[in-house]
Amino acid sequence: MQKKVRDVMTRHVVSVNGSTPFKDVAEVLVHHQVSAVPVVDGEGHVIGVISEADLLRKEEFREQYYGEDYRPSLRSRLRGRFGRQGADPEDRARGETAAELMSTPAITIRSYAGVVAAARAMDVYGVKRLPVVDTEGCLEGIVSRHDLIKVFTRPDDDIATEIVNGVLGPPHWTDTSGVCVSVSQGVVTVTGRMPRHSEAHAIVRMIERVNGVVDVLDRLTWVHDDAPFTGSPT
Repeated sequence: MQKKVRDVMTRHVVSVNGSTPFKDVAEVLVHHQVSAVPVVDGEGHVIGVISEADLLRKEEFREQYYGEDYRPSLRSRLRGRFGRQGADPEDRARGETAAELMSTPAITIRSYAGVVAAARAMDVYGVKRLPVVDTEGCLEGIVSRHDLIKVFTRPDDDIATEIVNGVLGPPHWTDTSGVCVSVSQGVVTVTGRMPRHSEAHAIVRMIERVNGVVDVLDRLTWVHDDAPFTGSPT
């Protein structure tokens, strides 16, 4: 069914510590071709995240220090006012180490969280990747938008097999023998007849949660209309 963060995350993660110099952080990002890295303390606890944007802030504010007529962009000023930061944007721009430049607190996620929860967190906080931590807050891995997108590249045949065996297959709490599914480009079409409207509704919701499903076209009918759900008439 629905994949967890542990199923898609990268376990071998490059990180830096708070004392890592600016130039070394930049080299880590370039060498490993990543846009951000977790910042950890001596025991492996995630204390922040440093991104390309954090490093570029130094260049962004450079003219402000040396040119009296420079004014940061509106986006920069709003980010400084409302962003996740442990220090004033200008102070951070002057920073020389990861601890002075990083965004904190870090937005993290647990490995048992669903990929949907990870996607929502990225959207809410406007980040492209999340450090994955254990119960102590220590780094276990990292999950990126790219990792989450992989979920939707699953072959149609695999999706159909999981629905037939996992959702419709025995043992089951209702008769699904009259239900058929077809999958095209991740879109599942469900046809057939079920004993009750509520059961048809539940089956569709279960199919929606299958990993790789883009959408579900509900073509089910039922014998008894026992629930106030919108669906196909008998």
